[in-house]
Amino acid sequence: MKEDLKLSGEVTLVLKDSNGNVKQTQTIKNLVVNAGLNFITSRMQNTSKGIMSHMGLGSGTVAAAAGDTDLGSLLGSREAIDTDVVNANVLTYVCTFEAGDATGAVDSLAITWVVTLSV
Repeated sequence: MKEDLKLSGEVTLVLKDSNGNVKQTQTIKNLVVNAGLNFITSRMQNTSKGIMSHMGLGSGTVAAAAGDTDLGSLLGSREAIDTDVVNANVLTYVCTFEAGDATGAVDSLAITWVVTLSV
């Protein structure tokens, strides 16, 4: 018996005004890069790596590629993920960027983990 596991990324960006009213919503496909696939499979083998903990928004003119290891151009800084929920084989991350964070034309997103080094 052979089963194929397929992973895909989909991002819904919601822009709200200062009162919490939705101004714009956009859903786009997001590439799961090789580093992300390797991270996921390493978690199936053992738990030596941390969890996905931060989200970054990016902008750039170069298309995303499977070999990418970071955003082409990070807008602002990465934010800690607020919540994560698994339901019906879908993992949903929620992250809030405050006014003034990650400003610009957003065209990419990265879910990352933080590596802590002991010296």
